[in-house]
Amino acid sequence: RLLFGPEPAMKIRIAFMGFRHGHIFSVLKLAQERKDTEVVAACEEHAATRAALLRDKCAPITHDDYRRMLDEVPRDVVAVGDAYGRRGAAILEALRRGKHVISDKPICTSLHEIDAIRHLALQGNLSVGCQLDLRDEPKPLALRQLIRDGRLGDVHAITFNGQHPLNYGSRPDWYFEPGMHGGTLNDIAIHAIDMIPWVTGRRFVRIDAARNWNARLKQAPHFQDGAQVMLTMDNNAGVLGEVSYLVPDSFSYSMPPYWRVTTWGSGGMAEFSLTTPDLLLFRDGAKKAEVVPLPPSVPGGYFDSFLREIHGEKA
Repeated sequence: RLLFGPEPAMKIRIAFMGFRHGHIFSVLKLAQERKDTEVVAACEEHAATRAALLRDKCAPITHDDYRRMLDEVPRDVVAVGDAYGRRGAAILEALRRGKHVISDKPICTSLHEIDAIRHLALQGNLSVGCQLDLRDEPKPLALRQLIRDGRLGDVHAITFNGQHPLNYGSRPDWYFEPGMHGGTLNDIAIHAIDMIPWVTGRRFVRIDAARNWNARLKQAPHFQDGAQVMLTMDNNAGVLGEVSYLVPDSFSYSMPPYWRVTTWGSGGMAEFSLTTPDLLLFRDGAKKAEVVPLPPSVPGGYFDSFLREIHGEKA
């Protein structure tokens, strides 16, 4: 019982499962730095990865068995960063035990897993967060405000390009094991599929066409390094996406098609790329493009949103 002042809020206890993709280290860093979160355990079941993490002191590994960690360590959240094909099972195990989950994308690689995750999350009133950070960048933030202010009018069409270098030979070996990657649309396009409804205030109602295929990586003919998609939104706007692993490796992430988004509306067109400096607005009736002012980025915005939802606040 306290004699003076309000009772301090309890920290959110986070246990980590898997570090086989580097994105999860962003969540680890955020969880270690915030005052309202606490890292209580970390598991890596893959022996070689675990040995490297311990050697390099990259993560505070406490367990080599996931279920044993869940049995032994009280926690509120499980953060999942294992190989893609292993994530669905890890998330489902956490949800069955009544715990919230945050994961790197993709959260799973099969439709039956996503259906089961949705069912358990709704049944248990649990949050499932994802490291979708494109909406935390200044240009998507500015595009959202531009559309919400009516400066583009009604949105009619959007194209997005998120091509990546494959960097075969330096990516983890599990990427190219059958059944572990889950397809390039699932891997990359999810960033835009998350961002576009948030930017426009519309929702997707139909997948018109989608294709994953093996375009160039003949060493792994099952690996789908090509990916394109056509979608329709609830106002009949059309969306085209190209997210293949076809960028020349030597250019890395520097080429203009790295998250280039073009939006056509009744009032004009807007375009940005993460590799160019500006968001440009081509307003109908004007002769010169406008440079739209950019807000600051929101580092870790996805994590903050996830924690707010856990606390019952608007995320």
